Amino acid sequence: MIRPLTKFLPALAVSAGLAAPAALACTSLLVNKGATADGSTVITYAADSHELYGELYYTPARRNPPGAMRDIIEWDTGKFLGRIKEAPVTYTVVGNMNEHQLTIGESTFTGRKELEGPAGIVDYGSLIYVALERAKTAREAIKVMTDLVAEYGYASTGESFSIADPKEAWILEMIGKGTGQKGAVWVARRLPEGYLSAHANQARIRQFPLNDAENALYSPDVISFARAKGWYTGADKDFSFADTYHPLDFESVRFAEARVWSIFRRAAPSAGLGPDYVDGSAPTKRLPLWVKPDKKLAVQDVMGLMRDHFEGTPLDMTKDVGAGPYAAPYRWRPMTWEVDGKRYLHERAISTQQTGFSFVAQMRSWMPGPIGGVLWFGVDDTSTTVYTPMYAGIRTAPKNLATGVANRGEFSWDSSFWVFNWVSNQAYARWSDMSVDVQKTQGELEGQFLADQADIEKAALELYKNSPEQARTYLTAYSTQQGDKVHARWRKLGEQLLVKYIDGNVRDEMGRVNHPKYPDFWYRYIVRDTGARLAIPEEPKPAEAKPQAQPEVKPGQKAEPKPTVAPAP
Repeated sequence: MIRPLTKFLPALAVSAGLAAPAALACTSLLVNKGATADGSTVITYAADSHELYGELYYTPARRNPPGAMRDIIEWDTGKFLGRIKEAPVTYTVVGNMNEHQLTIGESTFTGRKELEGPAGIVDYGSLIYVALERAKTAREAIKVMTDLVAEYGYASTGESFSIADPKEAWILEMIGKGTGQKGAVWVARRLPEGYLSAHANQARIRQFPLNDAENALYSPDVISFARAKGWYTGADKDFSFADTYHPLDFESVRFAEARVWSIFRRAAPSAGLGPDYVDGSAPTKRLPLWVKPDKKLAVQDVMGLMRDHFEGTPLDMTKDVGAGPYAAPYRWRPMTWEVDGKRYLHERAISTQQTGFSFVAQMRSWMPGPIGGVLWFGVDDTSTTVYTPMYAGIRTAPKNLATGVANRGEFSWDSSFWVFNWVSNQAYARWSDMSVDVQKTQGELEGQFLADQADIEKAALELYKNSPEQARTYLTAYSTQQGDKVHARWRKLGEQLLVKYIDGNVRDEMGRVNHPKYPDFWYRYIVRDTGARLAIPEEPKPAEAKPQAQPEVKPGQKAEPKPTVAPAP
């Protein structure tokens, strides 16, 4: 998780008391260019925090005077940590992508408790945004980040970073050295051609090649530090970063690795990764660091992978009583709980209610950076958001997504974050019905963006030939228009949902009110839990009338005629 872009806000505005725990937050997916349908590199990031306000950060490029210093404000708390030397020139950053298409995401894995509280002034959030301002490629970003922690010290717990450019995608894992210790130990691995990977709050890099700088980089003391602590005694070639610095336990498997598994099992079903990898039944099984997808993925496919609640698996969140009558794949916190002396858990899916923002970053080597980089950006839950194209070359963020327009503590109709939360929180209450309406509108908007993309970029490229700045102006106007369009359409959708589903009713297409039943399984739950209290007594059946005996007629005797009743006058 990360906090808002606090360098634009007074440090006191972000209270340490508002900081949300990093555990169980954030999911990232990386797709190498050889694994995508169009040759893009694609990475994703869901920034999940119950206190994070979702907005699109924007930092313009600048030139700094000699001797300039930069304040480092801790992302999670707003605390001032210190100052570092500023770079002479910095690049424009749109969200988590810069004008050269470099993109960085993260997930926190915490790690060994002995390594908490290191002596340093650069936290993980600052590492991301400083690197985006100073690096053009993924390799450069890794060097910037690791040089910073070597010089100034690291100030966070364990972290996995997704770092990608149009040609390469890397995972960098880093952890500090403990109380009073400066610096960090780290390892980075490059995705092989044609593969995808993911991480979700659990260190995932195990063994790595020791003499292959094209594909693996690491701190000089990553193994010797572990030996000195007594945590590793084997051969260097067998050293596992993850097993040493963040050993798996049951909750790590179920809450963190399960999200990675759900991406892998959908993208590469032929890999045969069954639920026993993550349900706790086979504690020695380990997911691979990456898999080769069964088919090359389009951007829309990657969006779909980020919209997951374990549907169709034994972990499916729509199938137990916790889902309610309308199959809601959401569980309110806490994640673990105790009843009658036994501990239980809720599943932790990729799509979750507390997401502040998420993105699908598309990076293409055959286009100029400002046009080739698209940050498909959304606020709130990945399942109910609309990924809207924000180009790397834009000069401003759309107003409804911009920093400073609103905040986490007060609702605002001007804020896309709040409008999307208004819609999703309606949908959670009647998920099986309302999610259909939400996803229909979502599909219409995203489908149109994707259909228009080639024409928009063709026009931008023509402008770029004569004037790169004209192309940036054009893309700024386009991204702003789409941000405004999504905001207005989502507010309208919220109004339509309220009218359609008010008071438990459902209006059909003709506007007629219907009263649909609960599903039968839900009625059975009610019967099971209430016993006879709600039962309607059966009405006694009326007694059957006995046939009356007729007088016997003797032979030769005429039957008495039945009396007749005179008609009423």
